[in-house]
This record gives sequence, C-alpha cells and structure tokens, in this order.
Amino acid sequence: MKIIDLKSRTVAIPLNAKLRHNTGVHPGYFLRTVIEIITDEGVVGLGEVGGGDQRAAFEKLKPRIIGLDPFHLEIIKQKVLRSIYYLSNARLYAAIEIACLDIQGKVLNRPLSDLLGGQIRNTIPFIAYLFWRYDRPGGGHDKKAEDMADFCAQLHDELGVNSMKLKAGVMEPREEVRVLELCRKNLGENFGLRIDPNGVWSVTTAVKMGRIMEDLNPEYFEDPAWGLEGNAAVRKQIRIPVATNMYPNRFDDLGPAIRMGAVDIVLTDLHYWEGPKGVKDLVAICRTFNLGVAMHSGAEFGIELAAMLHTASTIPTMTFAGDAHYHYLTDDIIKGGLMKYEDGCIKVPEGPGLGVELDEEKMEKYQRYFEEKGDYYARFHQDEYRPDWFPVVGSI
Repeated sequence: MKIIDLKSRTVAIPLNAKLRHNTGVHPGYFLRTVIEIITDEGVVGLGEVGGGDQRAAFEKLKPRIIGLDPFHLEIIKQKVLRSIYYLSNARLYAAIEIACLDIQGKVLNRPLSDLLGGQIRNTIPFIAYLFWRYDRPGGGHDKKAEDMADFCAQLHDELGVNSMKLKAGVMEPREEVRVLELCRKNLGENFGLRIDPNGVWSVTTAVKMGRIMEDLNPEYFEDPAWGLEGNAAVRKQIRIPVATNMYPNRFDDLGPAIRMGAVDIVLTDLHYWEGPKGVKDLVAICRTFNLGVAMHSGAEFGIELAAMLHTASTIPTMTFAGDAHYHYLTDDIIKGGLMKYEDGCIKVPEGPGLGVELDEEKMEKYQRYFEEKGDYYARFHQDEYRPDWFPVVGSI
C-alpha cells in the first residue's frame, strides 16, 4: 500500500457566541483544515488541524509522503517532522498521523483505539468549558461572575457535565475567581473546578488568586503565569496542583519542566505532542515521573474529536474529564452531525479507523462559509468591542 495523494480543504463552522480569551476573541466561528490521504488501494484517511488555513503548508509537505506506506509512521515522522526545522510542525504531522492511523484501522477493520493498545473505557467525560462571551444566545455579553456561574449550571443541566474550566485572563482576576466560588456554592463539593489564565497573570497575581482558591479545592490551576519559570514559581507557593498545556507543550521542554518542578499535570494534545502515538509516549513519561495527564482541546471538529476519544479511551491514568470547545459549535462536518453528550460523556466512535466520515454537503457549505469569513488568525488578537486593546502578558 502506498500514499498517492494528499488533499486539503479549509472549512469554518459558526459558533453560538463569540468567545473571549486573554489574547483576543474567537469571532463567532472556528476554522480547521481537513486533509484526506489517499492510497493506491482506494483507502482514504481523514485528518484535521487548526492554526488557520494550512492548505499551502500541506502542499509543501505532500512530496515528502507520496509513495510512502501509511503503516510506516516512523519514516513519515522523520520526513515530515524531523528533517528540516523550518518546515517542521508538530501540528501538521499530527494531522497526517491521524489520517494514516485512520487508513490502518480501515485496512485492518479495527478501531483506531486498537492500534494504540485497546480501549479501557468506551465513553469519555468532558467539562463545561466556560468562556466570557460576546453576542451570546439571546443577546448581550457576559459581564460578571454570576453570568458565568449561570452558564456553568446550564451546561451541567443540558450536557450532564460534572466539571468546569474557566478561560480566565479576561476580566479582573478576583472577579474570575468568584466564578469558581459561585460554582462551588451552586453545584456542590463534588463538582470539579479549574481555571486557566493562559499564563497572562503575573506570578504575584497568580499566587494571590491561588491562595484565595485553595479552600475551594480545585482540580488544578492551569498555566497560572508565563513560561516554565512562571509555573514553577507559582507552584512553590500554593497548595493547588498546577497544570499546563503551554509550558511544556513539546518534548524539547518536558525534561526541563520535570527538573524544575514546573507542573503536576500535563494536558495532552494530539497536535502539540505529535499525534496519538506521541501522546502515548508522553503519557509513559508522565507515569514515570508521577505526573497527572488530562486532555487539551484545540477547538476541534468531529475528525479530531474522534481521534481524541480513541486516544483517551486507551489511557488508564487519564482520570480527569477532557476539555472540549465542542458545545459552542452549531454543526459539524461529519455524517450524522454533532456528536452527542450523554451524562457528560461522548461515546468513542465505532467502526474501523476513526469511525467517522465526511459529510460532503457540509464540507461544501462550510468551505463557502470560510471563503466568506476568512482566516481569523490574521486578526486573532483583536477585540471589536475594544478596538484599542491589545494583550500584555504579566501586566496584571
């Protein structure tokens, strides 16, 4: 079996609100580049990646994989990820690996999870991922902690989720901590609490807020300050586990992070950590050093969500509910539409490979939507309601 082509398309799907974060605003839609790897035997594998319109990048990488066997992932990784640093990109490689694993599963008539060691669970729990919203359903913006706490309760009721995470670094820090206080009061002692300012807070602010939150018993405090040094400095001064999806988020920085005692929990990500097999490598290292693992969300559509579900289903130590932006999407590009939440969980897709197929009508529809709206990464650090605003790390 040989790879004979790689096709890529960029699509955008509307959201039910505009999502604020500490470096700007998702302007009412998410976009992803979807790839299809085609073999000489007619088997097609699906992959997906964010980070803007990646079609040109895949065109540059395509000559490196044409003619290769999709089962020979080590060769593909060397040629795509390891060969030339200025064209190396773990995100792009991960999408290719996902597509190759999809092919392998289809050829073997086994689910992707079987290629990673097999499922130990067939449903994966997820969180209520809370963003301060502009133009929320019904109109208006989220302005105070009560808005976020009400939204959390709504997601708990509608989706059955039993943990939350606030994307912080948007409002005044004490107001954001008050969101967790209200959620603890409203949803009880067993409801999981998390907060993530994405490193924008200063060490001083992060420590101050961390000490306030200690009695709330949060599951973890994610990227409280900037960089390995920032996380390590905060971790030494508070009694809350420190987690990260930023520092480290690649193997090059994992050793230094462990030596420095920078984190307690690493959020795995299929794209940062070089695909599903890379995540399994990461989990083995975390197990060696007694670090916890959770699953990071990168605003994925159904292809990558399927890969996340398959991967998480094979990891015994992944006891935290996973991140997911998925409840903000209004539709999906896979047949059957949006995957369903049941009791806060999403079921691992059945069938060979990823277990999902593209809906070509939806692909055409959301290609047109992308062409209409454009690549928001060119204006990702903007806020239409505050045109003079720009992010400053560590200013709070």
